[in-house]
Amino acid sequence: MERAEKHEFVTALNEELAGTSVVVVAHYAGLSVAQMTALRSAVRDAGGSVKVAKNRLVKLALQGTDLDHISDLFAGPTLIAYSDDPVAAPKAISDFAKTTDKLVILGGALGTTNLNPEGVKSLATMPSLDELRAKLVGMIQTPATRIAQVVNAPAGQLARVFGAYAKKDEAA
Repeated sequence: MERAEKHEFVTALNEELAGTSVVVVAHYAGLSVAQMTALRSAVRDAGGSVKVAKNRLVKLALQGTDLDHISDLFAGPTLIAYSDDPVAAPKAISDFAKTTDKLVILGGALGTTNLNPEGVKSLATMPSLDELRAKLVGMIQTPATRIAQVVNAPAGQLARVFGAYAKKDEAA
């Protein structure tokens, strides 16, 4: 990579990282090409991205962002996974790390907050934004259906009582 290409890469990565909400840093030594491709597609399907770059370039890209405090995590063969959804990248990386012991989560950042490996894993257990929205809509709709059931219940009971009296009169 030439100097101009490196500068262009650092600038592009800086812009991407400045607009992201969560970053996960992990060691990937020993992963096969197939496993790395599977990891990239899993994170992409979750709505995130995975980058493997020279540590020095990533540290330069982190400067000037809220994520500058995680620069010390970059030693050895590292990758970064990031997403706009605060749960997507940690969930995808944690799920993949369960399948292989060669992907080791080092930590990450949620905005200006430093995350240790346990913090990344606990963030991965939280529901995503879409799941939270679905739960909220469900909670809003549930009271409406219950109100309709309560309002309709007395009328239904009266109809059953009248029906029972009518059957009783016919039988007599």
